[in-house]
Amino acid sequence: MDNCRFFLFAMACFLVLTACAMPQPPVALDRDGQPLPVLFRIDPATLPMIKARVLDRVNDERRAIGAAALRLDAALNAAALVQSRDMGQRGQAVHIGQDGSSPADRARATGYRGAVLGEILAETYAPDLATLAAWMQQPDTRAVILDDQGRDLGLAYVQDETGKIWWTLLVGSQDASFARPG
Repeated sequence: MDNCRFFLFAMACFLVLTACAMPQPPVALDRDGQPLPVLFRIDPATLPMIKARVLDRVNDERRAIGAAALRLDAALNAAALVQSRDMGQRGQAVHIGQDGSSPADRARATGYRGAVLGEILAETYAPDLATLAAWMQQPDTRAVILDDQGRDLGLAYVQDETGKIWWTLLVGSQDASFARPG
């Protein structure tokens, strides 16, 4: 019995040492010598889950400051998708569409009846919650997400062939008197 235990112990040690000695694959670097981002592919079938997860996290943040919860709005989701597609086609994250449209123009075109309080964009390889966390670290984008006049949220993304994700988040208010320029 002791020989069996010794053999099992020796095999376990051998396997541990072998695993430690295995060469690690080289890290791919960009032309500046920085590691390339880990490619995160979004399965389009998970979009409802992504929207719900982001909405939950946004509402947690809003609840912490006493702001009303946001709800997903189909028209704002559609406007966000228009902008994400536009950015992906252009390869540039900008608020003005190729057709000259503003966030408010796109929201109206998709049937949104309220005011757009803000549009947040990201050009990244990061998944949804990492992107949201980055937005929450920036005072200007955090202010849009936590705007106490906000009642509606729109979220969309487009992932291009390189894996880059073009995120758009819109916050709106059903009360058009809160309209802001843009």
